[in-house]
Amino acid sequence: MPRFARFAAMFLVAALAGLGTASAADYPTKPVKWIVPYPPGGTTDVLARIMAQWLSEKMGQQFIVENRAGGGNNIGTEAVVTAPADGYTMLLVNPANGINASLYKKLPFNFVRDIAPVAGIVRTPNVMTVTNALPVKTVAEFIAYCKANPGKVNMASSGSGTSTHLSGELFKSMTGCSMLHVPYKGAGPALTDLIGGQVQVFFDNLPSSAPHIKGGSIRALGVTSAAREPSMPELPTVGDTVAGYEATAWFGIGMPKGSPREAIDRINAEVNRALADPKMRARLAELGGVPIDGTPEDFGKVIALETDKWAKVVAASGATVD
Repeated sequence: MPRFARFAAMFLVAALAGLGTASAADYPTKPVKWIVPYPPGGTTDVLARIMAQWLSEKMGQQFIVENRAGGGNNIGTEAVVTAPADGYTMLLVNPANGINASLYKKLPFNFVRDIAPVAGIVRTPNVMTVTNALPVKTVAEFIAYCKANPGKVNMASSGSGTSTHLSGELFKSMTGCSMLHVPYKGAGPALTDLIGGQVQVFFDNLPSSAPHIKGGSIRALGVTSAAREPSMPELPTVGDTVAGYEATAWFGIGMPKGSPREAIDRINAEVNRALADPKMRARLAELGGVPIDGTPEDFGKVIALETDKWAKVVAASGATVD
């Protein structure tokens, strides 16, 4: 190769390398789409919008929340799995991602394999809530009512495979209560029908139910975590009545497998800064959220552990979705 051609080739390689470095340093250079696999009004939507506002302000580009509901969380997840792995599409990772791996027998993707963990956000308890029309005020009274009125209790969920569904299935298996599962496309419509009395009980994620509990439009019987929830210290745990019962929800961010490590690390670092901010921590605490900080690998471990945990619950309950 002539000397001039060699120099030209070397210059081109150096220039391209420089562009790559600049691109990584400047990320993001355009808006980032954040897919929430549920409709507005639920915990996933609330958390995404809180964090999207922070990321937009701190990173100089808009993080646009897009609600892609349906399929028990799977439609939105598949949209991210099949999106370009360029760092500009994110998924609001939630318990259904771990649950569906065993609940659904046929999925067009493998969540653990096809989504790269980016950052954890929070872990929250679910809360056992009932319509005000139901004549019960404690978990024990609910169990007694259920057994005395077979076929009269409809259990809402924010979709098949969600933590709100499996929390209820776990309760059924541990108490012998007979409840008809009524899946919705998200917490918003489920809460509307709970308030209206069309369904009787909902094991909802605390952040979406908390305003309605505090406003008196629904009644809380207990939180699903092992310990009482600091934001509602007067509320007992379900485990106080049903020994050994425990279920919590967890939320974070994922990207398509193969997304640039630079993008993953930038998002992770900024989310960790948000979780360390006193005002953000206070806001999340009001929703019952305990921060899940750490590296992408740390969040990957949470995903793996939760996927394994709920696979055992799915097997024990016999729940399945074709």
